[in-house]
Amino acid sequence: MEHSLQAENLSFAYPATDGGTPIPVFEGLDLTIEKGSFVAILGHNGSGKSTLAKHFNAILLPVCGRVCVFGMDTKDEELLLEIRRNVGMVFQNPDNQIVANVVEEDVAFAPENLGVEPKQIRRRVDEALKQVGMYEYRTHAPHLLSGGQKQRIAIAGVIAMRPECIVLDEPTAMLDPKGREEVLQTILQLNRDHGMTVVLITHHMEEAALADRVVAMANGKIVCDGTPKQVFSQVEKLEAVGLTVPATTRLLYELNKAGMNLPLDALSVEECAQALKEALNQSSAAE
Repeated sequence: MEHSLQAENLSFAYPATDGGTPIPVFEGLDLTIEKGSFVAILGHNGSGKSTLAKHFNAILLPVCGRVCVFGMDTKDEELLLEIRRNVGMVFQNPDNQIVANVVEEDVAFAPENLGVEPKQIRRRVDEALKQVGMYEYRTHAPHLLSGGQKQRIAIAGVIAMRPECIVLDEPTAMLDPKGREEVLQTILQLNRDHGMTVVLITHHMEEAALADRVVAMANGKIVCDGTPKQVFSQVEKLEAVGLTVPATTRLLYELNKAGMNLPLDALSVEECAQALKEALNQSSAAE
């Protein structure tokens, strides 16, 4: 399978503010993300997940090792524009990414800077707004929209660049539950309906559970890597590095500690309910 993003022996440290010893984040980190996949990178504050995200479109550059984006080394300055065209970034606060007073003008901003011809920009803007369900708001003022709507506009602005991959750094952190749901559904649609590679940086277990693959980080290292069911079944390993698990997994884990034998990979509410039902039926039958 073709790689979208690849970190090889990645090391990075932030300069110390007082000119002292640099503050290390990664040492020898290896990670490969396949084209068309949906990967959630999970970790608490300070785990290195946002720093990793910034390496994926050359906002930050490795101290040692390398990061490749569709085969392009991020240290090659001549490839910087092409790298950022291929990997779009969406950040926590949509207000920091919205630059125009009209929605469609904001979405057109990035393609214009890329030198896309006007007729094509018009098509791209309309298509991007339709993809995120915001086409009817194209003539609205962004500052009058809800948080979830603003974040979808920010995502549309990235989509209009026609990237191969989109990296979202805690995109729901500042949103209410409704806004979170709107943004998450947009992310799922981009991946499943349009085949876009999606990297979601998050500390929310329920968000990570939506991905095809979860990479859990702590102290600049990868501690778990696999499907959501594989990762969240490792309750004690995650707790040892300060991470929790979805509420369904927690319930099953606590019931197992009380003497039951339930599968920890029943992540969804429906799967959890079914596992409990089957366990109770077996218990009744045994009696």
